[in-house]
Amino acid sequence: MSAGTRTTDGIFRRSSRGSTGLAFILLTLSLAAACPVWGAVRGRLKVSANHHYLQYEDGTPFFYLGDTAWELMHRLDREAVDRYLENRARKGFTVIQAVVLAQIGGLTEPNAYGDLPLNGKDPAQPNEAYFRHVDYIVSKAESLGLFVGMLPTWGSYWNLTPGNTGHIFNVENARTYGRFLGRRYKDKPIIWILGGDRTITSEEERAVMNAMAAGLEEGDGKTHLKTFHPSGPGQSSNHLHNAPWLDFNMYQSSHGAQDHDNGLYAEHDYALQPPKPTLDGEPRYEQMPVGFYFQNYSRHIRFDDYDARQAAYWSLFAGACGHTYGNNNIWPMWQPGRAPAIFSDIPWYEALDHPGAFQMTFVRRLFDSRPFQTLEPYPAIVKSGPATGGAKVRALRAANGSFAFIYSPRGESFTVDKNAIQAKRVREIWYDPRYGVARQIHISDNWGYQTYTPPTSGRGNDWILILEDEAAQFPLPGTSAPAPAAR
Repeated sequence: MSAGTRTTDGIFRRSSRGSTGLAFILLTLSLAAACPVWGAVRGRLKVSANHHYLQYEDGTPFFYLGDTAWELMHRLDREAVDRYLENRARKGFTVIQAVVLAQIGGLTEPNAYGDLPLNGKDPAQPNEAYFRHVDYIVSKAESLGLFVGMLPTWGSYWNLTPGNTGHIFNVENARTYGRFLGRRYKDKPIIWILGGDRTITSEEERAVMNAMAAGLEEGDGKTHLKTFHPSGPGQSSNHLHNAPWLDFNMYQSSHGAQDHDNGLYAEHDYALQPPKPTLDGEPRYEQMPVGFYFQNYSRHIRFDDYDARQAAYWSLFAGACGHTYGNNNIWPMWQPGRAPAIFSDIPWYEALDHPGAFQMTFVRRLFDSRPFQTLEPYPAIVKSGPATGGAKVRALRAANGSFAFIYSPRGESFTVDKNAIQAKRVREIWYDPRYGVARQIHISDNWGYQTYTPPTSGRGNDWILILEDEAAQFPLPGTSAPAPAAR
């Protein structure tokens, strides 16, 4: 083990020895410097007119790019909070998903300042000292252009599954607690995420969630969007799609297998009536053991950056309004001295710059480069190519036909109908989701069928083909020019 020092914030930092360590540090710094400066919070959010995306009240599209930091409020002090949030802001994340009443000892283990969230485990008696720390986190996030996807509670505290003795909520105190949170954060950039890795299984549980939602609305005047984080694999739409308080759906495709097609969840929700936006709020986490909840799994086989990318693009290209990234070391804010959670073994502050997190920047860069709020799933453009398994090709097209994205997860060839692009001349571009690099390859007419072979192939060699109207003069993804308005 290399030598290192422990700083005043309690974080152990290894010293770098040799060219390999120095090269890694220089690469990390250069990538961080290359990240663009993202915009500030522009006000409140609402559902778009087509009911499939989110936007600000002034009509500016909002791309939901979340990170799961479940234990952020419970485990990090303010110096560490700043470090985490500043890192995520630089990478272009827009939402930080964090839990007030946290999963790991959230009611019995105090936060970094020695405070518990509730007096006597009573939701009607919040501890002001604890919430001053939550206030700091919310305000710091706002200053960096971030929304907080705030889970009022982890699901174990309201779920009535036999054997769960930790539930503390009933209809009355759930409404009181929701009202408290709503009032406190009425004027802050918040997205309410009810649930907390549990699924409603009884009318009694439904009544508790409805009461908490009603309390939130009474407190904030219905100024913030609300969704529900279910257990995985699962979907909020299965139990709550028609709930009047549910503004958009969320699914958890979970951590069961590589090549698990989370786009199927988006397809299901996209087709529902009335239409509501949807997204994957908990996909496969980078560095989490694959299928950890199955018998005979190996803790040495872990999801990597490719798994994280594939989940993001499959879901988005099936109609999701955004996506959430996760890392097995970050959600519990694991560091030496803490018990591992699902075999987390890399300090959270080192995991911040894992490849998958950097590559979420490139997801947002692609979508921000075009009027993404006009995109619709458009499988008809793909006439041949892998339709099942890990190489399954998915496609999006703008409603006016001005551009399309086609994703090939394994870099395998596919054939498209170029007539789907409404243009006299079509510009063709390969976008590399590993490095965020776009390279124009051709400009041609727009009729007939064309087979495209990505530059590389195999696991980890995913590519995105962009076809677009040459006359639209869209910038290459990653350049500083803004995307033109939708026609």
